[in-house]
Amino acid sequence: MTTMPVIKDKVALISGASSGIGAGTAVHFASLGCWLALTGRNEENLKKTADRCKEAGLPDDKVFLAPADLSNEEDAKNVVKSTIEHYGRLDILVNSAGILIPGSTENTSLSDFDIQMNINLRSVFHVMQLSIPHLIKTKGNIVNVSSVTGIRAFPGVVVYNMSKAALDQLTRTAALELAAQQVRVNAVKSEEQYEKFLEHSKTTHAMGRVGTVDEVARSIAFLASDDASFITGQTLAIDGGRSVMCPR
Repeated sequence: MTTMPVIKDKVALISGASSGIGAGTAVHFASLGCWLALTGRNEENLKKTADRCKEAGLPDDKVFLAPADLSNEEDAKNVVKSTIEHYGRLDILVNSAGILIPGSTENTSLSDFDIQMNINLRSVFHVMQLSIPHLIKTKGNIVNVSSVTGIRAFPGVVVYNMSKAALDQLTRTAALELAAQQVRVNAVKSEEQYEKFLEHSKTTHAMGRVGTVDEVARSIAFLASDDASFITGQTLAIDGGRSVMCPR
């Protein structure tokens, strides 16, 4: 018998929920009965995600929308505050918001550097800070969405590489700092945005294909559930073996 991760009636705040892995995670969590607070910059797409979550079985009042740009400090504060006001608690934080701006070490502008680091790293750090007091109360957990580029350098996306490497270290450090409070912190290594940039895949993966959003979402649900109760400070690569390959 196949068992599903138990996150029913938990409260999860998911960033980047207007598209990609964030949206896929929201829908999968909804199918498991998890109550959702969804944030993203594209309000129209966020509403579409909400509709999919309701189709998956969640009632209207268990899909709370908080459109925001989390790189804006006040927006981030309002998202966490409004989530707590709506549900009264927070059990799971999924940091999925992120962008990829192509650029090499030679030609990346400082403006592009700042934009990418603010969204991919600074905003994650800030939302974690804001959420931790609430997660301590529930002995909750955090799942960050990282990338294979955090451990394997790829040319032409230098700041994206840097942001994900730093996110991995943030994950490990926070896990150690919060372990005594029984708050777990883990990450999944996705490759979705980088694959869109490359526009090819089969020759770069040991398994001969790219992963699906649902495969990443299921792994996030596992790490967010009590099935992973003794797992913290880890980065789980969901990449078909790509991160351990040595191209010739």
